[in-house]
Amino acid sequence: MTNFDQIKGKVKETAGEAVDNDRLADKGRADRAKGKAKEAADKAKDRAKKASDDARSRFAE
Repeated sequence: MTNFDQIKGKVKETAGEAVDNDRLADKGRADRAKGKAKEAADKAKDRAKKASDDARSRFAE
């Protein structure tokens, strides 16, 4: 699952490399890292919710 920050970061990074602008390329890499961190956090949150729901259903039986 790719999010907006990852896409935005890739565009900035590619544009920065194309025009030899290290600062823009670095900002792009930072945006991509931010997007990956958000994606990892969302996945962890989803796994925790699923585990919680599974545990709740086991105790309800």
